[in-house]
Amino acid sequence: MDITNQSTDLLKRLFKSLKGSVKLRLWNGDSLKLGNSSDRLEPTYVLVFKNVKVVNALVLGNDPLRFAEAYFRDDIDVEGDFFAAIKLKDNLYALRISLFEKIQSLFSAGKLYFITQANRIQNLASTSSVDTMVMEAADDLEGTTVRHHTKAENKNAISFHYDVSNEFYKLWLDRNMIYSCAYFTESKVDLNQAQIDKLNHICKKLMLKPEESFLDIGCGWGALIIHAARNFGVKSHGITLSQQQFEYATDRIKRANLQNRVTVELIDYRDLQGEASYDKISSVGMFEHIGLKNLPTYFSTVNRLLKPCGLFLNHGITHFDIGWNKNLSTTFINRYVFPDGQLDTISNIQVQMEKSNFEIADVESLRMHYALTLRHWVSNLEKNHEQALEYVSESTYRIWRTYMAACALEFESGDIGVYQILSSKTHHGQTKLPLTRKHLYI
Repeated sequence: MDITNQSTDLLKRLFKSLKGSVKLRLWNGDSLKLGNSSDRLEPTYVLVFKNVKVVNALVLGNDPLRFAEAYFRDDIDVEGDFFAAIKLKDNLYALRISLFEKIQSLFSAGKLYFITQANRIQNLASTSSVDTMVMEAADDLEGTTVRHHTKAENKNAISFHYDVSNEFYKLWLDRNMIYSCAYFTESKVDLNQAQIDKLNHICKKLMLKPEESFLDIGCGWGALIIHAARNFGVKSHGITLSQQQFEYATDRIKRANLQNRVTVELIDYRDLQGEASYDKISSVGMFEHIGLKNLPTYFSTVNRLLKPCGLFLNHGITHFDIGWNKNLSTTFINRYVFPDGQLDTISNIQVQMEKSNFEIADVESLRMHYALTLRHWVSNLEKNHEQALEYVSESTYRIWRTYMAACALEFESGDIGVYQILSSKTHHGQTKLPLTRKHLYI
Protein backbone atom coordinates (compact mmCIF):
# COMPACT_ATOMS: atom_id res chain seq x y z
CA MET A 1 0.00 0.00 0.00
CA ASP A 2 1.49 3.39 -1.03
CA ILE A 3 1.58 6.54 1.11
CA THR A 4 -1.62 8.04 -0.31
CA ASN A 5 -3.62 4.84 0.15
CA GLN A 6 -2.34 4.48 3.71
CA SER A 7 -3.33 8.07 4.44
CA THR A 8 -6.79 7.61 2.89
CA ASP A 9 -7.39 4.50 4.99
CA LEU A 10 -6.40 6.31 8.20
CA LEU A 11 -8.57 9.33 7.38
CA LYS A 12 -11.59 7.13 6.67
CA ARG A 13 -11.19 5.55 10.10
CA LEU A 14 -10.87 8.97 11.73
CA PHE A 15 -13.90 10.59 10.10
CA LYS A 16 -16.27 7.62 10.11
CA SER A 17 -18.08 8.90 13.23
CA LEU A 18 -18.52 12.42 11.88
CA LYS A 19 -22.13 13.60 11.88
CA GLY A 20 -22.59 14.99 8.40
CA SER A 21 -19.94 15.01 5.73
CA VAL A 22 -16.67 16.73 4.99
CA LYS A 23 -14.65 17.07 1.82
CA LEU A 24 -10.88 16.66 1.95
CA ARG A 25 -8.23 17.29 -0.66
CA LEU A 26 -4.85 15.66 -0.25
CA TRP A 27 -1.43 17.00 -1.15
CA ASN A 28 -1.46 15.11 -4.45
CA GLY A 29 -4.83 16.51 -5.55
CA ASP A 30 -6.96 13.48 -4.60
CA SER A 31 -10.38 14.38 -3.14
CA LEU A 32 -12.33 12.48 -0.49
CA LYS A 33 -15.84 12.92 0.89
CA LEU A 34 -16.03 11.38 4.35
CA GLY A 35 -18.50 11.09 7.22
CA ASN A 36 -21.65 9.11 7.92
CA SER A 37 -24.17 11.35 6.17
CA SER A 38 -26.26 10.21 3.22
CA ASP A 39 -26.73 13.87 2.26
CA ARG A 40 -25.99 14.31 -1.43
CA LEU A 41 -25.26 18.01 -1.04
CA GLU A 42 -21.63 18.93 -1.37
CA PRO A 43 -20.01 20.42 1.76
CA THR A 44 -19.56 24.19 1.54
CA TYR A 45 -15.87 23.99 2.40
CA VAL A 46 -12.83 21.81 1.72
CA LEU A 47 -10.12 20.83 4.20
CA VAL A 48 -6.83 20.83 2.32
CA PHE A 49 -4.24 18.44 3.76
CA LYS A 50 -0.87 19.81 2.69
CA ASN A 51 1.41 16.94 3.73
CA VAL A 52 1.57 13.38 4.99
CA LYS A 53 2.71 14.14 8.54
CA VAL A 54 -0.55 15.84 9.51
CA VAL A 55 -2.47 12.60 8.92
CA ASN A 56 -0.27 10.80 11.40
CA ALA A 57 -0.67 13.61 13.96
CA LEU A 58 -4.46 13.69 13.65
CA VAL A 59 -4.95 9.93 13.84
CA LEU A 60 -2.64 9.19 16.76
CA GLY A 61 -3.04 12.46 18.67
CA ASN A 62 -5.34 12.73 21.69
CA ASP A 63 -5.63 16.51 21.97
CA PRO A 64 -8.94 17.60 20.37
CA LEU A 65 -7.26 20.88 19.46
CA ARG A 66 -4.91 19.03 17.09
CA PHE A 67 -7.10 20.07 14.14
CA ALA A 68 -6.86 23.74 15.10
CA GLU A 69 -3.13 23.44 15.65
CA ALA A 70 -2.67 21.80 12.26
CA TYR A 71 -4.46 24.80 10.73
CA PHE A 72 -2.30 27.23 12.70
CA ARG A 73 0.85 25.48 11.44
CA ASP A 74 -0.39 25.56 7.84
CA ASP A 75 -0.48 21.75 7.65
CA ILE A 76 -4.22 22.11 6.92
CA ASP A 77 -5.94 24.93 5.06
CA VAL A 78 -9.62 25.77 4.56
CA GLU A 79 -11.21 26.66 1.25
CA GLY A 80 -14.79 27.93 1.10
CA ASP A 81 -17.08 28.68 4.05
CA PHE A 82 -14.74 29.15 7.01
CA PHE A 83 -17.59 29.38 9.53
CA ALA A 84 -18.98 26.04 8.35
CA ALA A 85 -15.52 24.50 8.77
CA ILE A 86 -15.26 25.88 12.32
CA LYS A 87 -18.47 24.03 13.19
CA LEU A 88 -16.34 20.88 13.06
CA LYS A 89 -15.42 21.84 16.63
CA ASP A 90 -18.75 20.39 17.75
CA ASN A 91 -17.63 16.97 16.51
CA LEU A 92 -13.96 16.96 17.47
CA TYR A 93 -14.42 14.60 20.41
CA ALA A 94 -16.12 12.15 18.06
CA LEU A 95 -13.20 12.26 15.63
CA ARG A 96 -11.18 9.62 17.40
CA ILE A 97 -10.43 6.02 16.71
CA SER A 98 -10.55 3.33 19.33
CA LEU A 99 -7.45 1.86 20.95
CA PHE A 100 -8.00 -1.36 18.99
CA GLU A 101 -8.18 0.60 15.72
CA LYS A 102 -5.10 2.56 16.72
CA ILE A 103 -3.22 -0.69 17.17
CA GLN A 104 -4.50 -1.82 13.79
CA SER A 105 -3.46 1.52 12.28
CA LEU A 106 -0.14 1.71 14.07
CA PHE A 107 1.83 0.02 11.33
CA SER A 108 0.47 2.34 8.63
CA ALA A 109 0.83 5.39 10.85
CA GLY A 110 4.31 4.33 11.83
CA LYS A 111 5.36 4.00 8.22
CA LEU A 112 3.94 7.44 7.51
CA TYR A 113 5.85 8.83 10.48
CA PHE A 114 9.21 7.49 9.34
CA ILE A 115 8.59 8.58 5.76
CA THR A 116 7.64 12.02 7.03
CA GLN A 117 10.79 12.28 9.14
CA ALA A 118 12.96 11.22 6.23
CA ASN A 119 11.32 13.76 3.93
CA ARG A 120 11.69 16.45 6.60
CA ILE A 121 15.42 15.87 6.89
CA GLN A 122 15.83 15.71 3.15
CA ASN A 123 13.91 18.98 2.59
CA LEU A 124 15.17 20.90 5.62
CA ALA A 125 17.90 22.67 3.71
CA SER A 126 15.49 23.81 0.99
CA THR A 127 12.73 25.01 3.33
CA SER A 128 11.85 28.58 2.44
CA SER A 129 12.33 31.35 4.99
CA VAL A 130 8.57 31.96 5.03
CA ASP A 131 7.81 28.32 5.87
CA THR A 132 10.48 28.39 8.58
CA MET A 133 8.93 31.49 10.11
CA VAL A 134 5.48 29.86 10.15
CA MET A 135 6.81 26.75 11.87
CA GLU A 136 8.81 28.73 14.42
CA ALA A 137 5.87 30.99 15.19
CA ALA A 138 3.54 28.03 15.59
CA ASP A 139 5.90 26.54 18.17
CA ASP A 140 5.58 29.70 20.29
CA LEU A 141 1.85 30.39 20.11
CA GLU A 142 0.76 29.47 23.60
CA GLY A 143 0.10 32.27 26.04
CA THR A 144 1.62 32.90 29.43
CA THR A 145 0.43 30.64 32.23
CA VAL A 146 -2.07 32.15 34.66
CA ARG A 147 -2.70 30.13 37.81
CA HIS A 148 -3.62 32.58 40.58
CA HIS A 149 -4.54 35.81 38.73
CA THR A 150 -1.87 37.78 40.55
CA LYS A 151 -1.11 41.31 39.40
CA ALA A 152 1.99 40.13 37.55
CA GLU A 153 0.14 37.25 35.86
CA ASN A 154 -2.72 39.49 34.77
CA LYS A 155 -0.36 42.13 33.39
CA ASN A 156 1.58 39.52 31.41
CA ALA A 157 -1.65 38.01 30.11
CA ILE A 158 -3.00 41.39 29.03
CA SER A 159 0.29 42.15 27.29
CA PHE A 160 0.16 38.77 25.50
CA HIS A 161 -3.27 39.57 24.06
CA TYR A 162 -3.42 43.33 23.63
CA ASP A 163 0.18 44.24 22.85
CA VAL A 164 0.19 42.23 19.62
CA SER A 165 0.23 45.38 17.47
CA ASN A 166 -1.99 48.45 17.37
CA GLU A 167 -1.70 48.39 13.58
CA PHE A 168 -2.99 44.82 13.52
CA TYR A 169 -6.10 45.76 15.51
CA LYS A 170 -6.72 48.77 13.26
CA LEU A 171 -7.16 46.44 10.28
CA TRP A 172 -10.36 44.88 11.58
CA LEU A 173 -11.77 47.05 14.38
CA ASP A 174 -13.92 50.13 13.76
CA ARG A 175 -12.49 53.62 13.32
CA ASN A 176 -12.58 54.28 17.07
CA MET A 177 -10.68 51.08 17.92
CA ILE A 178 -13.37 49.57 20.15
CA TYR A 179 -12.66 45.96 21.04
CA SER A 180 -15.97 44.96 22.61
CA CYS A 181 -19.51 44.17 21.53
CA ALA A 182 -21.14 46.82 19.32
CA TYR A 183 -24.79 47.88 19.62
CA PHE A 184 -26.82 47.39 16.44
CA THR A 185 -30.05 49.35 16.26
CA GLU A 186 -30.70 47.13 13.25
CA SER A 187 -28.65 44.38 11.65
CA LYS A 188 -27.76 46.42 8.53
CA VAL A 189 -26.01 49.19 10.49
CA ASP A 190 -22.27 49.33 9.72
CA LEU A 191 -19.73 48.54 12.43
CA ASN A 192 -18.52 52.12 12.88
CA GLN A 193 -22.01 53.43 13.60
CA ALA A 194 -22.86 50.42 15.79
CA GLN A 195 -19.84 51.11 17.99
CA ILE A 196 -20.74 54.81 18.32
CA ASP A 197 -24.27 53.75 19.24
CA LYS A 198 -22.78 51.45 21.89
CA LEU A 199 -20.81 54.32 23.43
CA ASN A 200 -23.94 56.46 23.54
CA HIS A 201 -25.97 53.59 24.99
CA ILE A 202 -23.49 53.19 27.86
CA CYS A 203 -23.29 56.92 28.54
CA LYS A 204 -27.09 57.21 28.60
CA LYS A 205 -27.43 54.24 30.92
CA LEU A 206 -24.96 55.86 33.30
CA MET A 207 -26.82 59.17 32.94
CA LEU A 208 -23.51 61.02 32.56
CA LYS A 209 -23.76 64.74 33.29
CA PRO A 210 -21.35 67.66 32.79
CA GLU A 211 -18.55 67.89 35.37
CA GLU A 212 -19.24 64.45 36.83
CA SER A 213 -16.21 62.25 37.47
CA PHE A 214 -16.18 59.08 35.37
CA LEU A 215 -13.88 56.05 35.61
CA ASP A 216 -13.54 53.41 32.89
CA ILE A 217 -11.79 50.25 34.13
CA GLY A 218 -10.02 48.58 31.22
CA CYS A 219 -10.33 51.57 28.89
CA GLY A 220 -8.71 49.94 25.86
CA TRP A 221 -7.52 52.50 23.31
CA GLY A 222 -9.53 55.27 24.98
CA ALA A 223 -12.70 55.47 22.87
CA LEU A 224 -15.23 55.60 25.73
CA ILE A 225 -13.41 58.07 27.97
CA ILE A 226 -12.90 60.46 25.04
CA HIS A 227 -16.48 60.06 23.81
CA ALA A 228 -17.91 60.62 27.30
CA ALA A 229 -15.88 63.80 27.85
CA ARG A 230 -16.51 65.23 24.40
CA ASN A 231 -20.24 64.49 24.18
CA PHE A 232 -21.43 64.39 27.81
CA GLY A 233 -19.07 66.85 29.47
CA VAL A 234 -17.66 64.55 32.17
CA LYS A 235 -14.13 64.41 33.49
CA SER A 236 -12.94 60.95 32.43
CA HIS A 237 -10.20 58.72 33.75
CA GLY A 238 -9.30 55.40 32.16
CA ILE A 239 -7.02 52.61 33.31
CA THR A 240 -5.39 49.76 31.40
CA LEU A 241 -2.65 47.17 31.84
CA SER A 242 -1.60 47.27 28.19
CA GLN A 243 1.42 49.45 27.42
CA GLN A 244 0.44 49.85 23.78
CA GLN A 245 -3.14 50.78 24.65
CA PHE A 246 -1.89 53.30 27.22
CA GLU A 247 0.44 54.99 24.73
CA TYR A 248 -2.20 55.03 21.99
CA ALA A 249 -4.91 56.45 24.29
CA THR A 250 -2.54 59.09 25.63
CA ASP A 251 -1.76 60.21 22.09
CA ARG A 252 -5.46 60.30 21.15
CA ILE A 253 -6.26 62.48 24.15
CA LYS A 254 -3.53 64.95 23.14
CA ARG A 255 -4.66 65.02 19.52
CA ALA A 256 -8.23 65.70 20.70
CA ASN A 257 -6.92 68.49 22.97
CA LEU A 258 -8.75 66.95 25.94
CA GLN A 259 -5.86 66.72 28.43
CA ASN A 260 -7.78 68.88 30.91
CA ARG A 261 -10.81 66.56 30.83
CA VAL A 262 -9.45 63.08 30.05
CA THR A 263 -6.63 61.14 31.66
CA VAL A 264 -5.37 57.59 31.30
CA GLU A 265 -3.23 55.50 33.63
CA LEU A 266 -1.24 52.28 33.34
CA ILE A 267 -2.35 50.58 36.55
CA ASP A 268 -4.04 47.49 37.99
CA TYR A 269 -7.56 48.18 39.28
CA ARG A 270 -6.48 46.77 42.65
CA ASP A 271 -3.96 49.58 43.01
CA LEU A 272 -6.45 52.41 42.57
CA GLN A 273 -6.47 54.59 45.66
CA GLY A 274 -9.24 56.66 47.18
CA GLU A 275 -12.79 56.30 48.38
CA ALA A 276 -16.00 57.71 46.90
CA SER A 277 -13.89 59.27 44.14
CA TYR A 278 -16.18 58.83 41.10
CA ASP A 279 -19.81 59.63 40.28
CA LYS A 280 -20.01 56.94 37.61
CA ILE A 281 -17.90 53.87 36.76
CA SER A 282 -17.92 51.53 33.79
CA SER A 283 -16.07 48.36 32.91
CA VAL A 284 -16.52 47.16 29.33
CA GLY A 285 -15.06 43.81 28.27
CA MET A 286 -12.55 43.72 31.12
CA PHE A 287 -13.90 41.68 34.01
CA GLU A 288 -13.50 38.44 32.03
CA HIS A 289 -9.77 38.76 32.76
CA ILE A 290 -9.81 39.16 36.52
CA GLY A 291 -10.42 35.53 37.54
CA LEU A 292 -13.54 34.19 39.23
CA LYS A 293 -11.90 34.03 42.65
CA ASN A 294 -11.13 37.75 42.37
CA LEU A 295 -14.74 38.83 41.73
CA PRO A 296 -15.30 39.86 45.38
CA THR A 297 -12.13 42.00 45.29
CA TYR A 298 -13.10 43.49 41.94
CA PHE A 299 -16.65 44.47 42.88
CA SER A 300 -15.71 45.68 46.38
CA THR A 301 -12.98 47.87 44.82
CA VAL A 302 -15.51 49.42 42.44
CA ASN A 303 -17.92 49.98 45.34
CA ARG A 304 -15.18 51.71 47.37
CA LEU A 305 -14.33 54.04 44.49
CA LEU A 306 -17.97 54.96 43.76
CA LYS A 307 -19.75 57.84 45.45
CA PRO A 308 -22.99 57.19 47.35
CA CYS A 309 -25.88 56.81 44.88
CA GLY A 310 -23.32 56.47 42.07
CA LEU A 311 -23.91 54.16 39.11
CA PHE A 312 -21.77 51.28 37.88
CA LEU A 313 -22.15 49.57 34.52
CA ASN A 314 -20.46 46.20 34.05
CA HIS A 315 -20.40 44.95 30.45
CA GLY A 316 -18.99 41.45 30.04
CA ILE A 317 -19.20 37.97 28.57
CA THR A 318 -20.88 35.17 30.50
CA HIS A 319 -21.02 31.40 30.24
CA PHE A 320 -24.07 29.17 30.45
CA ASP A 321 -22.18 26.66 32.60
CA ILE A 322 -21.37 27.45 36.20
CA GLY A 323 -17.68 28.17 36.71
CA TRP A 324 -14.85 27.79 34.23
CA ASN A 325 -14.51 24.06 33.77
CA LYS A 326 -11.97 22.57 31.41
CA ASN A 327 -13.36 21.68 28.00
CA LEU A 328 -12.51 22.24 24.33
CA SER A 329 -13.55 25.91 24.29
CA THR A 330 -11.96 26.90 27.61
CA THR A 331 -8.72 25.10 26.75
CA PHE A 332 -8.50 26.87 23.39
CA ILE A 333 -9.20 30.30 24.92
CA ASN A 334 -6.65 29.93 27.73
CA ARG A 335 -3.99 28.32 25.56
CA TYR A 336 -4.03 30.68 22.61
CA VAL A 337 -6.07 33.83 23.24
CA PHE A 338 -6.84 34.85 26.83
CA PRO A 339 -4.47 33.12 29.26
CA ASP A 340 -6.36 34.72 32.16
CA GLY A 341 -9.89 34.43 30.75
CA GLN A 342 -12.61 32.96 32.98
CA LEU A 343 -16.40 33.24 32.66
CA ASP A 344 -19.38 32.42 34.86
CA THR A 345 -23.17 32.55 34.61
CA ILE A 346 -25.00 35.88 34.66
CA SER A 347 -26.79 34.80 37.85
CA ASN A 348 -23.51 34.14 39.67
CA ILE A 349 -22.14 37.50 38.54
CA GLN A 350 -25.16 39.30 39.94
CA VAL A 351 -24.86 37.44 43.24
CA GLN A 352 -21.28 38.65 43.58
CA MET A 353 -22.36 42.21 42.82
CA GLU A 354 -25.09 42.08 45.42
CA LYS A 355 -22.65 40.73 47.99
CA SER A 356 -20.59 43.86 47.34
CA ASN A 357 -23.64 46.04 48.13
CA PHE A 358 -24.72 46.89 44.61
CA GLU A 359 -28.40 47.13 43.80
CA ILE A 360 -29.09 45.67 40.35
CA ALA A 361 -31.09 48.17 38.33
CA ASP A 362 -31.04 46.87 34.77
CA VAL A 363 -29.77 43.78 32.93
CA GLU A 364 -29.61 43.72 29.13
CA SER A 365 -28.49 40.84 26.95
CA LEU A 366 -26.44 41.77 23.87
CA ARG A 367 -25.70 38.22 22.75
CA MET A 368 -26.78 38.59 19.12
CA HIS A 369 -25.10 42.00 18.94
CA TYR A 370 -21.78 40.31 19.71
CA ALA A 371 -22.38 37.64 17.08
CA LEU A 372 -22.86 40.40 14.50
CA THR A 373 -19.81 42.27 15.80
CA LEU A 374 -17.59 39.22 15.49
CA ARG A 375 -18.73 38.47 11.95
CA HIS A 376 -17.78 42.04 11.02
CA TRP A 377 -14.37 41.58 12.63
CA VAL A 378 -13.71 38.28 10.85
CA SER A 379 -14.74 39.79 7.51
CA ASN A 380 -12.45 42.79 8.03
CA LEU A 381 -9.55 40.57 9.06
CA GLU A 382 -9.96 38.30 6.03
CA LYS A 383 -10.10 41.30 3.69
CA ASN A 384 -6.83 42.54 5.14
CA HIS A 385 -4.99 39.21 5.32
CA GLU A 386 -1.95 40.29 3.37
CA GLN A 387 -1.60 43.55 5.24
CA ALA A 388 -2.02 41.76 8.57
CA LEU A 389 1.10 39.74 7.80
CA GLU A 390 3.12 42.95 7.97
CA TYR A 391 2.44 43.01 11.72
CA VAL A 392 1.88 39.39 12.79
CA SER A 393 2.84 35.91 11.62
CA GLU A 394 0.58 33.72 9.50
CA SER A 395 0.04 31.52 12.56
CA THR A 396 -1.12 34.47 14.67
CA TYR A 397 -3.46 35.57 11.88
CA ARG A 398 -4.97 32.09 11.77
CA ILE A 399 -5.41 31.95 15.53
CA TRP A 400 -7.33 35.23 15.54
CA ARG A 401 -9.44 34.23 12.57
CA THR A 402 -10.33 30.92 14.22
CA TYR A 403 -10.94 32.46 17.65
CA MET A 404 -13.31 35.15 16.40
CA ALA A 405 -15.23 32.87 14.04
CA ALA A 406 -15.64 30.25 16.77
CA CYS A 407 -16.83 32.90 19.24
CA ALA A 408 -19.39 34.18 16.72
CA LEU A 409 -20.82 30.66 16.49
CA GLU A 410 -20.80 30.30 20.29
CA PHE A 411 -22.84 33.50 20.66
CA GLU A 412 -25.22 32.42 17.91
CA SER A 413 -25.78 29.03 19.54
CA GLY A 414 -26.31 30.55 22.98
CA ASP A 415 -23.37 28.77 24.62
CA ILE A 416 -22.00 32.13 25.74
CA GLY A 417 -23.70 35.48 26.31
CA VAL A 418 -22.82 39.09 27.00
CA TYR A 419 -24.67 41.39 29.39
CA GLN A 420 -24.69 44.98 30.50
CA ILE A 421 -25.54 45.15 34.18
CA LEU A 422 -26.41 48.59 35.52
CA SER A 423 -26.22 48.86 39.29
CA SER A 424 -26.43 51.51 41.96
CA LYS A 425 -24.52 52.12 45.18
CA THR A 426 -27.57 52.92 47.26
CA HIS A 427 -27.26 55.28 50.23
CA HIS A 428 -29.86 54.91 53.01
CA GLY A 429 -32.27 53.63 50.40
CA GLN A 430 -31.71 56.63 48.13
CA THR A 431 -30.92 56.26 44.43
CA LYS A 432 -30.49 58.62 41.49
CA LEU A 433 -32.14 56.24 39.04
CA PRO A 434 -35.26 57.52 37.23
CA LEU A 435 -38.57 55.71 37.48
CA THR A 436 -38.46 54.57 33.83
CA ARG A 437 -35.92 53.79 31.10
CA LYS A 438 -37.30 56.52 28.84
CA HIS A 439 -34.02 58.45 28.99
CA LEU A 440 -32.25 55.64 27.11
CA TYR A 441 -34.21 56.16 23.92
CA ILE A 442 -34.54 59.93 23.68
